[in-house]
Amino acid sequence: MHTTAIVPVKGLSVANGRLDGVLSEDERRQLAEALFLDLIVKLPRSRCIDDVLVVTSDEGIARQVRWFGHKALLQKSDEGHSEAAAAGARAAMAEGTQRVAMLPVDCPMLDTDELDAHIGRSPRTVLIIPDRHGTGTNGLVLAPPDVFLPAFGPDSCARHVSRARASGISFALEEVRSMGIDLDTREDYVLLRDRLLLDPQPAPRTAKVLWELGERTTPAAA
Repeated sequence: MHTTAIVPVKGLSVANGRLDGVLSEDERRQLAEALFLDLIVKLPRSRCIDDVLVVTSDEGIARQVRWFGHKALLQKSDEGHSEAAAAGARAAMAEGTQRVAMLPVDCPMLDTDELDAHIGRSPRTVLIIPDRHGTGTNGLVLAPPDVFLPAFGPDSCARHVSRARASGISFALEEVRSMGIDLDTREDYVLLRDRLLLDPQPAPRTAKVLWELGERTTPAAA
């Protein structure tokens, strides 16, 4: 099955907004760019993903995406993660993609071999990958790409399970350990920093930025 990775990327100036108070705007921008670059360099290693489509309203991001040989869908404005993912799925399907893997940009521990083991080359199905709390969704694989609309955000895992059941298509809810940690809170920041300082290999650019930014046990300076 031809599989396209759909990666919604916010503009760097507004990325990681939930870390406001932990990092300054400039620091969030540095971290967002490192996360983005680590992911788009890593995804071509996957044996089950055939191409990458980044959905963004940031022209600078779109230029970098194309420079790396990936596709970019440039939006007029940032309409949210779910809307960007759905727009990417429609665009990929129009070009003949049979399956999409909606992946986050803020899961730097992602291991493509582990992801491949879960995605495989299976026929029509849905795969829901929860976050480490089991409430959010850190990955969503849809075949066909329009089987249902994504609904990312708080408590999205239950919504995706409900939509999969309503669609009548086979689905699986599976933990992908390397995708369990995303970057939403101070706790996530500290956990990821500790993991990447022990082993920077999964995301060297992100590891470097996190090392330079420090522990951040106190609020960022205004």
